[in-house]
Amino acid sequence: MVDLAKIMQQAQEMQTRMQEAQTKIEATEADGVAGAGLVRVRLKGKGELISVQIDPSLMSDEPEILEDLLKAAHSDARKRLDQAMEEAMKTATQGLGGGMLPGFKLPF
Repeated sequence: MVDLAKIMQQAQEMQTRMQEAQTKIEATEADGVAGAGLVRVRLKGKGELISVQIDPSLMSDEPEILEDLLKAAHSDARKRLDQAMEEAMKTATQGLGGGMLPGFKLPF
């Protein structure tokens, strides 16, 4: 039989690590780049857009090109942010629970 005190201790450790991971995630920033660096976006935490940089040479082009590059840069930044969040969660849950929750994925 599994020791209930041990399970409770592991749950407390996991809660502490999850809070630390959440704090780290909220502070994490990721840059996304498109058009060989002509468009850059920066996302923070859970996807908050904090900056957009557009090379002035794009201002005379067709608006659709700029729109596509903005979407691509945002997608790139989001992917990088998701990877950083996944790594933070792996670190937070490493060694806890002996795999008590396989396949568990948080909503953020």
